[in-house]
Amino acid sequence: MDQAHFLLYKSNMARAPLKPVILSYNLFGEVRDLPDVVHCETIAARSVLHDWEFAPHRHARLHQVLLIARDGGRATLEGRQHRLRPMDVVNVPAGQVHGFGFTPGTQGWVVTLASETLDEVLTPSEGLGRALSEAAVLRGTPAMRRLMTDIFAEHGGRDFARAHILKALSATLLGLVARAMTANRTRGGPVPGAGLVKKFEMMLDEHFLEHWPVAHYAKALKVTPTHLSRLTREAFGCPASQMIRDRVVREARRNLVYTNLSISTIAYALGFDDPAYFSRTFVLATGLSPREFRERIYAAK
Repeated sequence: MDQAHFLLYKSNMARAPLKPVILSYNLFGEVRDLPDVVHCETIAARSVLHDWEFAPHRHARLHQVLLIARDGGRATLEGRQHRLRPMDVVNVPAGQVHGFGFTPGTQGWVVTLASETLDEVLTPSEGLGRALSEAAVLRGTPAMRRLMTDIFAEHGGRDFARAHILKALSATLLGLVARAMTANRTRGGPVPGAGLVKKFEMMLDEHFLEHWPVAHYAKALKVTPTHLSRLTREAFGCPASQMIRDRVVREARRNLVYTNLSISTIAYALGFDDPAYFSRTFVLATGLSPREFRERIYAAK
């Protein structure tokens, strides 16, 4: 199922403030940033190419869900070690540092979704994005295993309505993972500041086109900017300012992928007075100019 052009490649040379340097990777090849609704492969398909060991790394724009079917190993998620057993599920959000050491012969599945697909299949009002924003290992269920096999079967075919069905199946899988993660948090007690962070997310969706600074959101939430950023770091691993920037860039990526609007038109629609400043912001967040990003998408089609 795995093919040579799906091998990991280094997507940029950005250095994380950790030692050793944590590299950022994509899975889909340099000209295939969004090649399909989802990417599917077995754990063994890639592991045999890397002696079943993956050093800590991150995926800038990809969300992964792994399910162990047989054997196991260990996972390193944001510096914490986790034992992996059969029927364990690993949730790996975009940007989270993770590594694996699998027992040779381990069997299982990996489903990977690009940020754009994730935006399409999640229901914002239910808070699924926040529920899935933490890297974690949890116990899988027979329903999750069935969905994994159904996703792989549909992915391998080319039947009518394939994309629609893949999105629906992936949305259901993510919903079950989010439900399990939420249940685990509930058993562990309430997360401090969770309600305020959720309000910030909702406010961000409402006002991101107005380019509110952190101080403006903090004032509306009746907290200090420092406190707000501390809560977002605890919840998402990044300051509030990065969440504000990333929300605008995510909308820009959607417009570049799904519309034929000019880059200047997209910039103005997103509230930028200067298209050149929009391009600099996009490069800072993605490593590509808007034009380069769009060209890669068109080349993949």
